[in-house]
Amino acid sequence: MELSVLTQFRDLGLGMVLALAAFGSAAGSGTAGMAAIGAWKKNFVQNKAASFMLVAFVGAPLTQTIYGMIVMNRMSELAIKGQYLWGIGAFAGAAIGLSAYWQGKCAAVACDAMGETNKGFGNYLVVLGMTETVALFVMAFTLGILGKIAGA
Repeated sequence: MELSVLTQFRDLGLGMVLALAAFGSAAGSGTAGMAAIGAWKKNFVQNKAASFMLVAFVGAPLTQTIYGMIVMNRMSELAIKGQYLWGIGAFAGAAIGLSAYWQGKCAAVACDAMGETNKGFGNYLVVLGMTETVALFVMAFTLGILGKIAGA
């Protein structure tokens, strides 16, 4: 492959890490959002107060997009120097995105439970936090390896 063709793809890893993280955030928040709307509808039909706290569950998967952006910014420094990190971008983005997706599914169940009982908010947040920890680990470990690559 010609060098000029290869350089056209130097930012592919950057795009993948952000896009895959954002795909997961969108899917996770969308899933949780649908559950929140369903829980609110049940509350309205029963003339019960609808908890606005469900919005916290819906928004939880959005932070993974920020983690993807942080990794992308660090990768951009290496891409400028000619490092093409497609694999790191793809796998880190996929792991962060999957964390967001599954966090959204957990948040959907939390919305249903909270909408039904109006209890357990703290417990549900703990589960969402544990799911988010996967994305934090991926981000931290990826930044660590990128630092080693930059120093090599």
